[in-house]
Amino acid sequence: MADFGGDLDLETFRKDARDWLEANFPTSLRSKQGLALALMDGPAPAGDVARWKDAMGAKGWGTPTWPAQYGGGGLTPAQARVLQQEMAAIGAFNPLMAGMGVTMIGPTILDYGTEAQKQQHIPPICRGEVRWCVGYSEPGAGSDLASLQMRCVDMGDHWQIDGQKIWTSGAQYSQWCGALVRTDPTAKKHEGISFILIDMNQPGVETRPIKLIAGASPFCETFFTEATAPKDALLGELNHGWTVGKRLLQHERASQTGVSMGGKATPLQDIARKYVGVDETGRIADLDLRTRLTQHLMDAKVHGLTLARAAAEAKGNSSPSNAASVLKNSATNVAQTRAELTLEIMGGQGLGWEGEAFEKEEVEAVRGWLSGKAMSIYGGSSEIQNNIISKRILGLPDTTQ
Repeated sequence: MADFGGDLDLETFRKDARDWLEANFPTSLRSKQGLALALMDGPAPAGDVARWKDAMGAKGWGTPTWPAQYGGGGLTPAQARVLQQEMAAIGAFNPLMAGMGVTMIGPTILDYGTEAQKQQHIPPICRGEVRWCVGYSEPGAGSDLASLQMRCVDMGDHWQIDGQKIWTSGAQYSQWCGALVRTDPTAKKHEGISFILIDMNQPGVETRPIKLIAGASPFCETFFTEATAPKDALLGELNHGWTVGKRLLQHERASQTGVSMGGKATPLQDIARKYVGVDETGRIADLDLRTRLTQHLMDAKVHGLTLARAAAEAKGNSSPSNAASVLKNSATNVAQTRAELTLEIMGGQGLGWEGEAFEKEEVEAVRGWLSGKAMSIYGGSSEIQNNIISKRILGLPDTTQ
């Protein structure tokens, strides 16, 4: 394989990437739309999925632009875009992108971690060997996250953590947790908070999965009772974790703006032709549906172009910008509208939960519609994003003051 550093011609890289993907991406996975997302909701993968994950991890292409010295791909942004294009062409997905280690914790460790923390945590994330969860929300601290109360006390030679987190995605499968904790209860609300890396494999940690309306249990209640962490487990400075926590949320929002979950989604217009039918000219028979479908396709195209523009403008700047809030809301709108239109197009067949009367795609449509409702809540609600856009991009005054 050629050396992909420096100014290697992109077309040469494209050919090498295409050849590698053809040789390593299992044909059995090439029509598995949404499979990568499902990896986050279950235990360790097996079979061809595991082999694909191992291949991508060993290559470093699960984290294509991360530094090669820590196990990343070391690719330039342009090479990474070519890789994504070639993966999309054959329906390949990144099996590591469903994990919070790649989308949230890893980038934040690269931003704020010590060299020792990077050496310890980044290579296993790049190889897909560990799973991470994020300990943010608490029963009394959701959108008002700075009200969190989980205590982290200095015990001299270690930290002791006591408290509860909720909606902890994938906690039941995770080996590590990046959590916001209160290290100074006497400080002001947004102060006295630290970010700590917690080993989940210890007696003081208990997870209880929460079953959701869509039938899965991707979230947990997580309890910490005299859990411990070494003194060097703080990410960033003591009592300055709010800054670290905000950066992680920026990484999360950036990851939700346009990442492909693999496979090739059936175009909505094809689904409409199947369920609604066409008129004598070959157009979708329902005029109103045609109009709304066209608007959706335009919105999806605009989102893709805006995503590309934001990536180009961010070239050379490793820090996520407030544009992530715009793109997060846009991605949510596109995804939820597609789910709504899919159910409408399928009619009664789009409301099946189980049974031989419904095709697999029909059952997936209703479950996806239900689970997709959470998109406008997790990663910061749409209202929170609108606040960020109004104040930090548009410069509008804060009316709460």
